[in-house]
Formats: sequence, C-alpha cells, structure tokens
Amino acid sequence: MRQVSLREFRTRGAMALTSVPKNETVLLSGQNGPAYFLVPVVGDLALEDQDLRRALAKASLRESWRLAREDGLVAMTDEDINQEIQLARRASRDRPGT
Repeated sequence: MRQVSLREFRTRGAMALTSVPKNETVLLSGQNGPAYFLVPVVGDLALEDQDLRRALAKASLRESWRLAREDGLVAMTDEDINQEIQLARRASRDRPGT
C-alpha cells in the first residue's frame, strides 16, 4: 500500500497518484497521521462495497471505544449499564409533555 500526503493529494490530485500501481489501495496521511484510504473499485462491486462497509463499521466502533475511554465508561459493569438505562428511562418518563 502506498502512502500519499493529504497536502500533495489536495494540490496535485490525480498527479499525486501516478506512481501508485493500478488497483492498489492508497493511504492518505496528514499531520496527525493516517486519515483516509483510497480504495480502487475492481471486480465485483457488491463485494467491494461489503468490505468498505465492514471497514467503516470497524472505524466507527474504534471511535466509540475511544469516546467511552475518555468518558470513563470502559470499566462499567453490567449492573452499571443497567443503572444508566434505568436513569435514562426515568428521566424520559419524567419529562413534561412525553
């Protein structure tokens, strides 16, 4: 997999990809590290779409885990989670107009 800087890709566009072999995935990286994948569409588009959706779901899950760590929710027990659910339900019930 080739790596191309976001700056180069923004300024040179397709020219920045000329050194990349056909059908190879490209990693676009910025100042804070890897940012995007450019994935070529080849073969069965349905399978490609499925792989892409799987990758997006994994990225979303990683982001959720990161946010949970920041909020201190990683060490929650099942009891803690059930308590949070009950509090949210109670708050929803107690809201005027619901």
